[in-house]
Amino acid sequence: MRANLECIPCFQRQAIDALNMACAEESTKCRILKKVILKLLDARWDATPPHLAQIAHSIVRQELGVDPYQQVKKESNDAVLRMYEKLKSLINSSQDPLSTAARIAVAGNIMDFGPSSSFDFKATVDECLTDDFAIDNIKELKEKLATSFSILYISDNAGEIVCDKLLIETILDNYNIKSIVFVVKGGPILNDTTEIDARYVGLDKIREVSFLCVSNGDPNTGISRDSAEFKNILNDFDIVISKGQGNYEMLSDNKDIFFLLKVKCPLIARDACAPLGSMICGINSSI
Repeated sequence: MRANLECIPCFQRQAIDALNMACAEESTKCRILKKVILKLLDARWDATPPHLAQIAHSIVRQELGVDPYQQVKKESNDAVLRMYEKLKSLINSSQDPLSTAARIAVAGNIMDFGPSSSFDFKATVDECLTDDFAIDNIKELKEKLATSFSILYISDNAGEIVCDKLLIETILDNYNIKSIVFVVKGGPILNDTTEIDARYVGLDKIREVSFLCVSNGDPNTGISRDSAEFKNILNDFDIVISKGQGNYEMLSDNKDIFFLLKVKCPLIARDACAPLGSMICGINSSI
């Protein structure tokens, strides 16, 4: 999926948000933002949105010398961990645990500092438990799980990964899955999940779970999601579950992936033919 002109001011806004998060001085913000703008001017605007985001955020991190999202990632993880038992109880008491866990996993996708730094996770959970999916392939996901043994689970954001943990636990409780490879970023970008975050919320304590790092755009941070190597990895698993908009933007051209996300961007809404704010649990052929 390719970016369009609407994406360019969005990445500039993201850079400003990151600089504000780092409490940078005004002169520092101006200097770094100019570098971001100049680099974006030289970039190919028909690249995927994640590629352009990598350009902007790499400059911000390099110039600041810190990850501006480190604190909010911990706060997000802690906030959802405090709700873990309540959410677990909702799933266990549900007549359809897999569907409820998937809805909570989609609700977690609201915790995305790319489209906006303002969101209400608790309210989103309530909405997602009752709203219809704009694209609903829960039945197909259940059917696939029933005959599968391995899952590649491509994560998105900190905080959200507690919801992913709940979905993974629900899958393991109800299906004969032997192995789950949980994909994380090999370095920081936005509030995306790294292995440190995944271990912090306890995903490493699940026996069936191991980790794979993909690149954040910086050298030596993992496999690029648009590489032939990663496409070969996708084919090694019975099911691929992909969380969030960035992974949709990178992987929507690949076959047989279940995308779980909240639609937070007009570009995604148009591409997926789903309203802004809606929920998607969709396999490629239905999107």
